[in-house]
Amino acid sequence: MTEFWLISAPGEKTCQQTWDKLMVATTRTNNLSVNNKFNIPDLKVGTLDVLVGLSDELAKLDTFVESVVKKVAQYMADVLEDSRDKVQENLLANGGNNHQTFALFIDLVTYITRFQWDMAKYPIKQSLKNISEIISKQATQIDNDLKARASAYNNLKGNLQNLERKNAGSLLTRSLADIVKKEDFVLDSEYLITMLVVVPKTGYGDWQKTYETLSEMVVPRSTKLLFEDNDSGLFSVTLFRKAIDDFKHKARENKFTVRDFQYNEEEMKADKEEMTRLSTDKKKQFGPLVRWLKVNFSEAFIAWIHIKALRVFVESVLRYGLPVNFQAMLLQPNKKNMKKLREVLYDLYKHLDSSAAIIDASMDIPGLNLSQQEYYPYVYYKIDCNLLDFKV
Repeated sequence: MTEFWLISAPGEKTCQQTWDKLMVATTRTNNLSVNNKFNIPDLKVGTLDVLVGLSDELAKLDTFVESVVKKVAQYMADVLEDSRDKVQENLLANGGNNHQTFALFIDLVTYITRFQWDMAKYPIKQSLKNISEIISKQATQIDNDLKARASAYNNLKGNLQNLERKNAGSLLTRSLADIVKKEDFVLDSEYLITMLVVVPKTGYGDWQKTYETLSEMVVPRSTKLLFEDNDSGLFSVTLFRKAIDDFKHKARENKFTVRDFQYNEEEMKADKEEMTRLSTDKKKQFGPLVRWLKVNFSEAFIAWIHIKALRVFVESVLRYGLPVNFQAMLLQPNKKNMKKLREVLYDLYKHLDSSAAIIDASMDIPGLNLSQQEYYPYVYYKIDCNLLDFKV
């Protein structure tokens, strides 16, 4: 289960009491959730007007940064060719606080449950607005970089796939460069030309019987089987140049396909070199790209969880007032008991906001736009760590 509920409730005599009450209600007797304190430092409160405006801005920023986190995760899956175990291994957060020289990457659940504010990246002496702007700039930068890197790598991958496709597939369409050899052709003759014909396996007998008579001027006994796949064979045949059109027409009538192919050593060499170059480039770019994705996934994810912390802080001050006195708590619900957990939390905190008593996210009350967000008497934000849309 990778869903977390980040909630806050006012401190009673002490914040510890608020925490103890939650623990008794949700874990001691009924195993509804696994809980952790969520540590938010003493941030600068600022004015009420600023907090109200910031509350809306942070909601939008939360959505944007979450989308960046998901994009980086999904692209990591695309680059690793959807190999699930490898993707999960690389979707980690840097748990080395305040940028120790050796980055210690830890799994996302561990990062969230042991959350520590990153003072170096987001100095708490700055205003809340400044901190949110730092995060916004950072996420926008990652988003733009991802677009540029993905575009370059996808082009390379696409070009390589096109070339690979040309070198695979049926004899009717595939490149013949790696199949034929110089000695298969009559070259540099003013009068003669070697043609390549695709013949279905069931038609080999017919071909041998008829090819010399498909048109005039076919060189007798000049056919040779050069290559075959599951369905067809590639035959060479030599004829006089002036008979080309007539030969093609008659071959088509007999369900033999003449491939338009000119033996050109330079072109074939260039194609092979291009394939090698693209393949080498892709390998060269792969390692640095995965490293970039890993580091920037971590950066974006950490930024996203800091936004959640900011939102809890701002919303708690707006709801519970000053001085700042609330306990932020991270609940990992037991999947089977989510409904029950909601009920227990409601009973615990309904005194905080009587208007919340009538509101349930599953109810559709005219005039109340609740389809977009759930409202509870306590501050609540969901964190869903399931970031990949795998097409299983």
